[in-house]
Parts: sequence; structure tokens; C-alpha cells
Amino acid sequence: MHDDRDIVEHRLRRVLSERVKPAVYGASTPLTVQRWDAPGEPVPVAEGLAAPYRPAATGDAWGPAWGTTWFKVTGQVPDAWAGRTVEAVLDLGFDRMMPGFQCEGLVYRASGEAVKALNPYNAWVRIADSATSGQQIELFVEAAANPILVHHGPTYEGDRTTASDQPLYRLARMDLAVFEAEVWELVQDLEVLQSLMTELAHGDARRHQILRAIEQALDALDLSDIAATAARARARLAGVLAAPAHASAHRISAVGHAHIDSAWLWPLRETVRKVARTSANMVNLMDDHPELVFAMSQAQQLAWIKEHRPEVFEKVKKKISGGQFVPVGGMWVESDTNMVGGEAMARQFLYGKKFFLDEFGIETKEVWLPDSFGYTAAMPQIVKLAGNTWFLTQKISWSQVNKFPHHTFWWEGIDGTRVFTHFPPIDTYNADLGGEQLAHAARNYQEKGRGTRSLAPFGWGDGGGGPTREHLARAQRTRDLEGSPRVEIERPDAFFTKAHAEYEDAPVWQGELYLELHRGTYTSQAKTKQGNRHSESLLREAELWAATAAVRVPGYTYPQADLERIWKTVLLHQFHDILPGSSIAWVHREARETYARVRDELTALITTAQRSLAGEGDTEVVFNAAPHTRGGIPGGGAAPAAAREAAQPVTVAQRPGGGFVLDNGLLRVEIDERGLITSAYDIAAQREAIAPGQAGGLLQIHPDFPNMWDAWDIDAFYRHNVTDLVDVDALTLAEPGGEGPATVRVTRAFGNSAVEQTFTLRPGAKVLDLDTEVDWHETEKFLKAAFPLDVKADRSAAETQFGHVYRATHTNTSWEAAKFEICAHRWIQVEEPGWGTAVVNDSTYGHDVTRDMRTDGGQTTTVRLSLLRAPRYPDPETDQGRHHLRYALAPGAAIVDAVREGHRINLPERTVTGAAARTVEPLLSCSTDAIVIEAVKLAEDGSGDVVVRLYESAGARSTGTLTAGFALAAAIETDLLERPLADAADYPVTDGRQVDLALRPFQILTLRLPRTAV
Repeated sequence: MHDDRDIVEHRLRRVLSERVKPAVYGASTPLTVQRWDAPGEPVPVAEGLAAPYRPAATGDAWGPAWGTTWFKVTGQVPDAWAGRTVEAVLDLGFDRMMPGFQCEGLVYRASGEAVKALNPYNAWVRIADSATSGQQIELFVEAAANPILVHHGPTYEGDRTTASDQPLYRLARMDLAVFEAEVWELVQDLEVLQSLMTELAHGDARRHQILRAIEQALDALDLSDIAATAARARARLAGVLAAPAHASAHRISAVGHAHIDSAWLWPLRETVRKVARTSANMVNLMDDHPELVFAMSQAQQLAWIKEHRPEVFEKVKKKISGGQFVPVGGMWVESDTNMVGGEAMARQFLYGKKFFLDEFGIETKEVWLPDSFGYTAAMPQIVKLAGNTWFLTQKISWSQVNKFPHHTFWWEGIDGTRVFTHFPPIDTYNADLGGEQLAHAARNYQEKGRGTRSLAPFGWGDGGGGPTREHLARAQRTRDLEGSPRVEIERPDAFFTKAHAEYEDAPVWQGELYLELHRGTYTSQAKTKQGNRHSESLLREAELWAATAAVRVPGYTYPQADLERIWKTVLLHQFHDILPGSSIAWVHREARETYARVRDELTALITTAQRSLAGEGDTEVVFNAAPHTRGGIPGGGAAPAAAREAAQPVTVAQRPGGGFVLDNGLLRVEIDERGLITSAYDIAAQREAIAPGQAGGLLQIHPDFPNMWDAWDIDAFYRHNVTDLVDVDALTLAEPGGEGPATVRVTRAFGNSAVEQTFTLRPGAKVLDLDTEVDWHETEKFLKAAFPLDVKADRSAAETQFGHVYRATHTNTSWEAAKFEICAHRWIQVEEPGWGTAVVNDSTYGHDVTRDMRTDGGQTTTVRLSLLRAPRYPDPETDQGRHHLRYALAPGAAIVDAVREGHRINLPERTVTGAAARTVEPLLSCSTDAIVIEAVKLAEDGSGDVVVRLYESAGARSTGTLTAGFALAAAIETDLLERPLADAADYPVTDGRQVDLALRPFQILTLRLPRTAV
């Protein structure tokens, strides 16, 4: 038999694209179009409907970047179409190659009811299944002219303040048309078979059966009258479409999905509209397709619909009640997990799950994080304590170097908790359910022989409109089709239940899920990261002092509503394209403004609570919000400034050759004539922290032009070139020491930028503080601060949520080499047995740790902080301007010391005036520094119970006593939602105020403490 496969396949491609698809719409007639260009920001729906419209026509240009144009379309059904299926085809000027990244529309009726969205693959509105002669049509379209920003180059279109005012789009089609259902079905048949056929091996008989059936179908078509012959062509395909799948075929649970970034290449306000459009689309599609199941994560997005589009929200609620629209995930947003603080991560689940419970009565069980840029090793325990059972991710498939070895596995966190985890082998969270993707999922699935099923999230994301009727047609045809995996649309919990049952002994992956990509997100947009860290610290303070005042001060009212509102604002900005710094300029400009408002609000709440606790008077009262005692002030307590412990004064001497020597009896620090640390000597341990012949606090500049994702990535080759900033403009002694601090100030200029650094040694402190003020005007450069340490360390310890994670400093394997940039929270520490050193910071997350052998036989371990970047996409002005960065060197620091110093630099003491003898005892304190009090607050339910969250910080079994500054009725172990745990340990109260604790390594413990009258 002659081989004519290529000819038939080419014939299919042409006939399908040039004849069959265009015939889906038969007769058509233009609609009458009018327009109104909304001035400025989007307007309420009622205003858009009532606006003064003017005539418009297809081909008209519309929409400056970020503008909104309202279109009114009217017409009537021709007499000849009576009884036919009629749709409006409303093409705003779509590019079908970029769904979700361009213009979008939402269709309304004159009543204000939202009908459905308009998207590149979804530009239709059903008018009638059986139209009546003369039927009137009146629809309104709110069209958003979002600029196309996916081309990876510098652009100023990413902020309304700098975008051009030129129109971006042209109306392409505004017609009323007859929908030829049988032609549409033929398109689906042919596309499914075509995509299946091309994935089968050339020698597979099934491929040839499909080819011949397609050939017969094409022969049956009259190309001049597709509609009349479509049924005949479909009949030729019925046999191959009816052939059942192999018994061993991979099983795919298809879950409708529309991954919508809460901000990215659009601002938050546009996400509000994207969510409304997609939700309207889904409820509209569900009305016609009861088989559709659509999963939506991010409580924030549903809260937006409730606030801004209540009529859409009511429709969504009905579909949720019916089981088609499925809330998943249980987090406030799909947050970053690398940089989010421990308590903030707990609140992501507290407020996310609480929203789903309060609004829908649903307890979500799966964590849904397909797109975050790596996953903290602390996550499994947090997931379990939030009442969740399963975890889903996708992004690890993006790793550059190493292929992750599992698709279904048990993920073990730093404390030993395990969570059943799935990583869809389809390798996308926007699947189209085409043959190529389905075949890839089956081939790629790494659990063959042990497991049989995987999950596939399908639908157009980011404003592309979610699943379409075409997706559902593909799922229906591949439910049981020879040569294809079996596809079944079902809920995520149904998939996880089946996968867990068949594969309980899945392999275990211990530690973080490190993404070998997007490492630059630990550093980009430094002010966004600083705003997040400072907000987390301020929220800790506000809750601590407000809870203390609520318990201690008659008449003080705990600001529950304000704290919840502010928490939700901070949680929103932890979204995985905001906190990582990978959004457009508009997003980060607004973030900076928001963080400033948050700072002012929280500072006011803190001040009010502290003043109520300090009482009346003019004596200085010092408040210490850190969980550890410092300077004689207890953690979480306050005392008159006079109660501070005395410390040895700081001496200052001239250093031979230039510079200064600072000494406070604990540390002796030498700063040379270049303004660099040449010695940081631990006097008690008689150990030098700085490697011989090297200098700490050294600022270094690297070129920074990654291969692909500017704001997201740094590539390892950046290290090939480095410039040390050693030239000095001025070196002075700014503060003389003695009973106060000694401060050395150095200024430098480099490139188009300038920096001022101060080195401060305080009495009684075993740390050297560094404040770095940078006026940054570099482009595609990377600024690091280096500390070469005289420590032989095979691993570093980096703080993560509720503990720390160890990472190798060597590059023995490709897995270790790929971690050339790592994330740490408040501290990173390296040590030899018995002695180590930490570097702590108040707002930096990116670090690298390397080691080198010296000619003297010793080993140098260099810890570097990543301070600033200057990528040009998607924000061409990333990090330009002034920055104030704080970090500190802590020679001799063990893990517990690093934890303490990390809290110190992030929670500076506050001084208010009050009563002369006023001492504020801690509301709660712990007898050991290894057990850290992470949060103190009042219960969410308004009961007045005190809630404390603690964790074991040393990575060891720790015991201690929790002491309350009030009478305890009980101590009840709870989950993160403050509900008693079914398997809670017993925590009896002794002496009316004390609770004995015994925590396993890195254990998180939440206790609810009802109060009793004394």
C-alpha cells in the first residue's frame, strides 16, 4: 500500500481551517454598534449602561492602554432564521495566540445582569436555541483595553501614568449569526482525532484506522455546503470515536480551571474584573453543561466578586451549592511560599479557609499552588495544622536542571510531617485537553506500575475565560477512546481520594521543593519585599500590645476588625507575582503606597495600645516586642528606660594604616581605611569571624542579564564577572562610643549610584550592625554584600517559616549546584562544631553561600546577601531610587542566637512616655529561648480568649514552661483556625498560670487560653 499519510494529514489541516471551521457560523448579519469611552478608571456598571453612546462600526480603533470602552450592540433576528440557533459573535480585535494577555470584555443585559465574558476563544453569546422571527437583541459590552505585555522587553505601558494614549485594538466582528451545531460537532470530532492520531506511533494500526476514517469523512463533505454534509462526514468518524480505551490506559481527572494571577501584567483593579468575567463565563457554561466542574482557589478573588459584583457572586454560590463550582486551596491568595513569614503563612490559611467556611460552609482539603516559585520545607506541617490533607503544585516542572523524580508522593517537612502531594504530569495548569497534552501526561507520568491516574487542570487562564465548550467536547470524546488516556471531569477531592487509595505507599520527598528557576524573585523590587517584612513585624507588634491592653486595661477595645482588614491587605500582596517582584510598575507603585498606609495604621494601633499600658506620665517606658529578653526588658514586656541593664562601654581607637577599632568587651571590630571589616573577633571564644586577608561588609556588583525572565531569573554565569566596591569618598567616626554606640560611616560612588554605609557596635551587643543607604541608578546590575568567614561549613542554615532549613555549601551533585541562590528570612548561619556566625537582616531574602580552600589550608565560607537588582522587564524602573537596607554580623552565633538576633533587628524597641514606675509584664513568656513565641492575639471568634502560637526553633526536642500574665482557665491545643485538635496533647495548667511544654524539633503549637477571674 502506498504511503499517503502526509497528503491526507495536509488535506485535513487545510479543509479544517479553511472550510469547516468558518462554516460553524452560517448566515450572518451585522449588529448596530455604539460606543462610549469611559474617562479614567473603570466605572460602575450602572454608569456604563446609562452612558451617552455614539455610533461605531467594525474596524474602529478603540482603547488606549488600560482604558475601558463600552459598546452597545443591537439588532433583530431575520425572519428566515426562525427556529434556528442564533449567536452574537463579538470579536473585540482578539489575537487568538494570547488568551488572557490582551483585551477582554464582559457582556451585560440592559438590566445590568452579567451574561458571560468575551475572550479570544470565547467570542460568542447565545441569543436563542430556537430563535423567533424579529427577536430583538440588545447587549452591552464592557471592554478592557489591557495592553499586551508578554513580549519580554522594556516597556512603559505597564503603568497608566506612563502608558501611551494611542488606541490598541480594532473591532473585528460584531455580527448576529446562525450557529451550525452539526458543523461545530464535526470540528470537535476532527480536532480530537487529528491530535490523537499525530501522537500515535507511525507503525501503530490505530493511527492508520483514524487516518482512513478522516479521509472518508473528508470525502463525504461537500466543501461548497459544509452544513448540509457535516452529519454525513461525522457518520464516517463514529466508528473510530467509539473504540474503547485500552484497559491499562492512563486515567486523567480533568478539573476545570482558570489560573488567574491576582496581579502580574495588570494591576489589582483589573484582576477584580478578570475574576468577574471568568466567573460569569463559568456559571453560564455550567447552565448548559452540568458535567462541568470548575475549581477556583484564592478566597480573595471570591471576596472581590462578593464586593464588586454581588449578582455574579450569588450565581457562583448556587453553583458551589450544586457542586459544580468548587472552591479549592484554602489560602487567601496563591501566595509566594519562599518569603512569606511563618505567621503570615498561617494567616493565609486562617483567613482563606474561614472565608470558604463562612460563605459556603465548605472545608477545603487540598492546597492548590500550581504556580508559586518553589515551596518551603515548612509547608507540610502548616498544611496539616490548617486541616488540609493534600497538596498540588505544577511549577516544579519548570526547573532548568533536574527533573523532579515523582508525580505523586509524600512530601515531608522540616518537622517530619508528611502531606500527600500531586504534581500533574501534563506539565501545565492551563491544559487544553488536546491529544498532544494528554499523550504527554501519560508518557511523562513517573508512577507507572504503582499508580494509574493524574490530574489535569484545564481552561484558559489569566483572563482567557476558563474552560470552553470546546474543552468539554474534547473531554467527552476522550472519556473512553482507544489510543488516548481516559479523561473524566471530576472534582479535585475525587481525584485525591482515588490517588491516595491506590498509592498509599508513594515515595517520600524530604525538604523544600526548590524551583531551579526564578531565583531573582528573592531580590527584585526591594521596596515591595521590605514593605512585606516590615508589615509582618508591625502586625506582630500590633496584635501583641493590643491583646496585652485588652487583658490589662479596663475599657480598651481590641481592634479585631482593623487587624483582620490589614492582615488581608498584607496577605494579598504576598501573591506570587507581587511579593516576588515580577509584576508591572503599576502593581509595585501601588504596593509601596499600600505598605505606607499599612505602616501608618499599624503604628497608630501600636501607639494607642502602648500608651494605654504605659499610663500617664513623662517617664520613658521601653517596649520590647521581640520574644527574647534584651537589655533587661523582657520579651513581650516593657519597663522604664532606667531599668535597662548596664553594659561595658564601647571603646574606639585609631587603626594603624587607617580606619578604626571598636571594642565593647564582647566583640572587637576593625574597619580599615577602605571602610571594610578586616576583623570581627569573638573575645570570649577567642575566634576570628573574618577570613584571613579578606574583608567583610564588602559590596560587590555583578552584571545581571539572564537568558529569559528578567525580573524572575538570575543565571549562574552572573558570577563570572564581579566588581568590588572599595573606593572611598569619605570615612568618618559618626558616633564616638562610650555609654552609647560607636558608629563608623563610609561613603562611596560607583557607576551612576552612591552608597553610604554605617557600621555600629552597641554596648552589650555581640553583633555589628550595618546600615546601607543606596541611591541606586544602575541597569541590569546585581548588588551583593559579602562576608567571607573563617568557618569550615559543609552546609548553611537559613531561617524559614517556624524553623530553618539546611542547604549544602558544596556542589557535589547537580541538585546542590542548582541552588546557587537561596532564600532565607531573618537570618542565615554557618558553623563548625562549637562555633558559628550568623548574618541577620530586616528585609533581605536572597542569599548565596560558597566555600573556598585557602593557601594556609583553611576553608573560607562566604555568606552574601542579595541587596538590589535592576531588571528592565516587566518594570523598566525596577529598584531605581533610594533604599535603606539593614543587616548585621553576629560572630559566635549558634542557631538560637541567630533566631534572637533576627528578631532583634526586625522588632526594634519602642519608647513612649508613661508612669514613672510602670512595668508591663509580658502577657506570655517562655522559660527557654529555643521555644519561640511567634504570635500573641485574641481569638478570632471574639470570645476574648488569648491565642498564642509557638514553635521549636533549634531543630531539637525542647522543653520549657509557658507562663501567662493572667489567670488561665485552660490551655487547649488548636489548629491554625483556632479549633481544638481531635488528637490534641494534654496541656494542664499549673499554679493557675503555667503550662509545661515539650516540643519535638520544629513543632508548631497553637494554644487557646481562656481566661478566668482571679
